[in-house]
Parts: sequence; structure tokens; C-alpha cells
Amino acid sequence: MTSSAERADQTPDDQAPGIEPDDKDWTWVLQQPCHDCGFDARSVGGPQVAASLRLNAARWPAVCSRVDVRARPEPGVWSPLEYACHVRDVCRVFESRVHLMLSQVDPAFESWNQDDAAIAGAYGAQDPEVVSAELSAAAQAAVASFDEVGDGNWQRTGRRTNGSIFTIETLGQYFLHDLTHHLHDVSG
Repeated sequence: MTSSAERADQTPDDQAPGIEPDDKDWTWVLQQPCHDCGFDARSVGGPQVAASLRLNAARWPAVCSRVDVRARPEPGVWSPLEYACHVRDVCRVFESRVHLMLSQVDPAFESWNQDDAAIAGAYGAQDPEVVSAELSAAAQAAVASFDEVGDGNWQRTGRRTNGSIFTIETLGQYFLHDLTHHLHDVSG
């Protein structure tokens, strides 16, 4: 998962052409504060992840209800609606990964490409009210998955196809950075 701050031009009616893939490796945010959004993942311990997710999720309905929710602030930057769709989908992916880590020993995560998801989901053409409700539900499901983690399970591991290894705690920290960064992207 990566920040989606830099995107090529696209309009709701022209989703696929021109999307510039974001192939940056953002795992560095687990070692130092993000220079863009200021989030310091090291400041949130595993047991605090769910509460932080709840606070973050509570801010997205206001983003989705903006009059200019479909407007891109500049060429190459997603609209608030597109970011909200991405956050909804990220919540779903991370909920699944937490459950996988709790049920298997050192599982490999299924590959998920955020750029392909944006194209397939026609993010800019979705209904903001529906996205808001879906994002809230997906965030609450992700919160519940982190709430299920017992004290002895925060260090269980899982890995991405690129070799990055996460504990449930670092996965939660990484996830929180992504959501926080995207609120920053939309001035939420």
C-alpha cells in the first residue's frame, strides 16, 4: 500500500488512461515520521491501533459530503472521492490481512494493486454517499479485526510478495499511516 498523492490526469468519465502507478515502498514510515503528513507510526502501539482507526474513520463522512468531492485539486492528484474509495478498499485489505495473520503462521499476503483497484472500481464515478457508508463499514470491520488481537499476538508475522515482513503491530502502524496520510491529502 502506498500514498496516492501523485496521479496522472483522469476524469470520472475517463478512468483508465493516464493513471501513473505509485510503486514507492512506503515501509520506511515504520522507522521515521512521514515528512509529508507528520505521522509517526512508532508513536502508536498495537493495542492503540483500533482506537486510532476509529478516530480516523470518523473524519471521512465529512470529506465525502463536500460539494467539491469529485473535483481534483490539480492534474495528477486524486479527488477526495477517489481517496475515500481507496481508503475504503485499503480497510478491506487490511482487515483480511489481520484475520489471515491470526489464523495462519507467517502467511503470504495476496498481492493487491491499488492502481488496478482504482481503475476497476471507477473510483471517480462512484456515489459519494454510498462510498461514505461503505468506508464507514469497512473501517469498523478493520477496527474489529484489530480489537480481536490478544496481547500475545501483536508480534505474529505476515509478508507481502515483495518480501516485506510485518507483525500485526507494524501492519497496524503502516495502515494508520496510510489513512492519516490520505486525510492529509484531502485536508480532512
